[in-house]
Amino acid sequence: MREPARTYNQSHAPRPETPGRKRASIYISWSYPGEANRNPAEMDNRFSTMTEVRRVLWPAYEVPRFADPLQFQQGIAGSLELFFWAWVPFQDLAAQVTGHPVPVFQRVDQAGFALPLDERVLGDCDVLFLFSLDHNVTCQTPSAAEIAALRDWLGRPGTLLVIGPHHDVGATDDPDQRAVEYAHHGDLLVPRQQRFGQYAVQLLQALGVPVENRWAFRPAVREGTGNKIAPFEAYPQNDARGWLAGVESLNFHMHLPHYAITRDDGTAVVLAKQPIDPNRPHPFTASGESAFNTLVYAPPAGERAGDVLVCDSTVFSTLFGADESLERFWKNLVS
Repeated sequence: MREPARTYNQSHAPRPETPGRKRASIYISWSYPGEANRNPAEMDNRFSTMTEVRRVLWPAYEVPRFADPLQFQQGIAGSLELFFWAWVPFQDLAAQVTGHPVPVFQRVDQAGFALPLDERVLGDCDVLFLFSLDHNVTCQTPSAAEIAALRDWLGRPGTLLVIGPHHDVGATDDPDQRAVEYAHHGDLLVPRQQRFGQYAVQLLQALGVPVENRWAFRPAVREGTGNKIAPFEAYPQNDARGWLAGVESLNFHMHLPHYAITRDDGTAVVLAKQPIDPNRPHPFTASGESAFNTLVYAPPAGERAGDVLVCDSTVFSTLFGADESLERFWKNLVS
């Protein structure tokens, strides 16, 4: 069976409100040109080129679909397209559950069209997945108007913001510590410094959600499975919405962020902690820690009637696979 026809470069058609069914959208807070046009000669704070991906992961992408320069982009833009490929299974499942398509918006897209976070994104949305994969050096910061629009949207009962500032690797000038962090996660495609998520962090601050992304941890795996992630430690007393019902683990990724709660006043609570690979030293584990916060929940507070879940974008990507537990989590969020 052939793939359906693909469309691009057209305006979004708003989805009607349907009783009992959520409308989910994805918003990527990067500037696509700002990421794709980074100088490949710079070592840090950029995505890999597709050529680098092919070299490191050889022979996984040595097929014409990805290796032929007449068919697939070989620069940084090519590796960015892998993200879109890997989100499709989540989009398809969410569409099946909700009966609505799941559009993907970008703050600045491939063609240079800018789309700030406003009513065009939020007007027909009940569950917003905000993936903050913007490198800090690209200076993506939410405007006052964007913050106000998000606050207004979260004032509507039943809304859910799933927001994920990505990892923060090498947040130090000490090259020795950067080397330790690099050896810990073990991903040859990640630079010694790769700092993400300024857009999401500033939104969280504006919403009064005391969470910051720190570090990048390689999770522990189930013995004898290679890269099957170990089950997380859940805190069911904090799971007021039942998002973790039937869920025991998410998916493996070599560098997952720790979502540190910066204020202990109950405005944010841990839903799940992920065990860290005990065989790979890291400054965080040297201080006695053995797990990181992988899911954090901020319940409604004040004028905010909607929920906020802090969760990394890789949880919705199939670059490292998916299983029944992960798909159950996806369904729980959009049901």
